[in-house]
Amino acid sequence: MYKKIRLDNGLRIIAHHMPHMQSLALGIWINIGGRYESSANKGISHFLEHMLFKGSKKYSCRKIKESIEGIGGSLNGFTAEELTCYLVKIPADHLEPALSVLSDMVISPALPGVEIEKEKPVILEEIKMYKDLPQSYVHELLDELLWPNQALGAPIIGSVNSVRHITKGDLRSFKEKYYTAPNIVVSAAGFLDYNKLVKNVTKAFSALDSNQGKNVFINAKEGQAAPQLRVLDKDTEQTHLALGFHGFKRDHSLKHALGILNIILGANMSSRLFNELREKRGLAYEIGTHVKRLDDTGSFVVHAGIDNRKVLEAIRLILKELKKIKETLVSQDEFSRAKEFYSGQLKLALEDTLDHMLWIGETTSTLDKIYNLPEIIAEVRKIKREDLRLVARSIFKEENLNLALIGPLKDIERNIRKELKVS
Repeated sequence: MYKKIRLDNGLRIIAHHMPHMQSLALGIWINIGGRYESSANKGISHFLEHMLFKGSKKYSCRKIKESIEGIGGSLNGFTAEELTCYLVKIPADHLEPALSVLSDMVISPALPGVEIEKEKPVILEEIKMYKDLPQSYVHELLDELLWPNQALGAPIIGSVNSVRHITKGDLRSFKEKYYTAPNIVVSAAGFLDYNKLVKNVTKAFSALDSNQGKNVFINAKEGQAAPQLRVLDKDTEQTHLALGFHGFKRDHSLKHALGILNIILGANMSSRLFNELREKRGLAYEIGTHVKRLDDTGSFVVHAGIDNRKVLEAIRLILKELKKIKETLVSQDEFSRAKEFYSGQLKLALEDTLDHMLWIGETTSTLDKIYNLPEIIAEVRKIKREDLRLVARSIFKEENLNLALIGPLKDIERNIRKELKVS
């Protein structure tokens, strides 16, 4: 059972007591991320996330880590397009010290100037690292095709130029503007006392600014009229592929149908792409699909690492499978197995306190509501095979295709363009 409350200052708490667990996962979510930034301050959300681990009013950088790890817990954080999250997983009887550390990081970060300058080279090395990993960098190239000249099309981590110019004043102003109580959700899952949790969160965040930060992003622009291709010619051992289409927003009525379509095409070892490209023909070791859901948009992505000699063959097979699922209803057996996998994976994930905390925290932060498992299972049962074909026809349109490739492709790029009908 989920319990939710909004405090007087606007901060929201969502919690789930799991009585048979010995752990507790706790997250502090901020409704701010990469897509709220301009080209000038791109990467500031991610930079600020890094800096919150460098020390706060009560805790030094070392003390933050020791305070959590010293009670047997783990500490982490991440920045996404629309959210930033700071989280711990701890033995359940250590709520108070863990919350003390996390809340002080969020409310009173030290942001020492010397540490800011020391962290810049670290983030610049992180940027270089991702560019040196073609299986990662190819997704950046795809995002640029999907959302050109928009915040969504630029890396969350920022650029070398934008990161270099971020100052202590920029970080402090950004934090004061957006890290306000109405922009924050505290989520918890595991063995917990709900009343104790609310009491401690209320005390920790009582002095936090109740003003609503003006966190408004520009809606995604998706007026694509023709397929697009981006090729980075590089001497790699295999060719890395990311093929994407604009997808559905987070709360779209067909979101579960899209999830099941994703499973059938590439989300497990029984999927069509895995079977066709890897098992039958040995064209790829890694082949799969994933779905990204955002407030007003989304994407469906096929990703693979392909034998350099068989890139064109692999592209043709992928396009063939996408066309097939648009035209022909999936079999009842395949459909039933995919539905069971979809529901079963959710059930298994929600047995873990950390995954459960992330699920309720993200949903509360983005949609300000929470779904329970029986509701989702009931919705999934209502999905029909025709819904999957409707989703496929809505998304897999030839003019909406975007393909990014990294590999030794100079000799075949012309043939790829011809195959995709790209000028």
